[in-house]
Amino acid sequence: MISEQDWQDAQLLWDYQQMHHEPRPCSVAIGLGSHDLGVADTTVDLYRRGMAPLIVFTGATSRTTRDRMPRGEAEHYRDRAVELGVPANVILVEPKARNTGENIRLSRALLEKRCVSVSSVLLVSKPYEERRASATARKLWPEVEWVSASTSTSLPEYIDLIGDERLVIDMLVGAQQRLMVYPRYGFMIEQTIPVDTAAAFKRLCGRGFTSRLVPEAAGRS
Repeated sequence: MISEQDWQDAQLLWDYQQMHHEPRPCSVAIGLGSHDLGVADTTVDLYRRGMAPLIVFTGATSRTTRDRMPRGEAEHYRDRAVELGVPANVILVEPKARNTGENIRLSRALLEKRCVSVSSVLLVSKPYEERRASATARKLWPEVEWVSASTSTSLPEYIDLIGDERLVIDMLVGAQQRLMVYPRYGFMIEQTIPVDTAAAFKRLCGRGFTSRLVPEAAGRS
C-alpha cells in the first residue's frame, strides 16, 4: 500500500530531479535511449521547433528494453523519429552505450568523428533523469553548455503512462541515490541536495522502495 506520505515524498524527488530549463536553440540534440519512446517524441518536437539542426540518439539495450527494442534503443528511436517525419539525414545513431556515461562519451566521439562543431547540447531524457543526465554530461564534457529537456508531464500522468506506480517510485529512489553517491566516484558533478529531498529519499528507502538501488561502489552511471 502506497501511503499519502509516500506520494508526497515521491513528488519531492520528481520535482528535484528535473532541471526546469527553458529549451533554446543548441548545436545538437542528444536523446538518451531508454524504455520510454517519449524521449524520441520529445526530441522530434524540439527539432520541429528549430531547437537543434541535428539529432543523436544513443543507446544499446538493457534488461528493460531487450525484448521491446531488440535492435537497440537508439535504432528504435531513429525509426520513431523518421516515422514522425524527421529526415533520416539529420539523425545520427550511437548504438553501443549501456549507461549514461557511455551515452555522453560515445555521442561526443561520434560528433567529433563527423566533424560537427558543438558549443551547446539539448540533452533529452526521461523526466526523472534530467538532473542525473545533466550532472554526468557536465562532468564528462564540461566544454559545452547543457540544456536539459524531457516530456512535459506530471508525476501522476507519468505513472499512468508506465502503468506501475511502485516501479516509478522505485526508479525515482534509484535516480536519487545515484545523484547522492556517484559524485564520490567521479561519475558526475556534485549536487546540492535539499534537506527535504534527502529526508524524502530516506523515508522511501525505509518503506521498501529499493528495487532500483545500486551498490554504492557500482561502476556505472
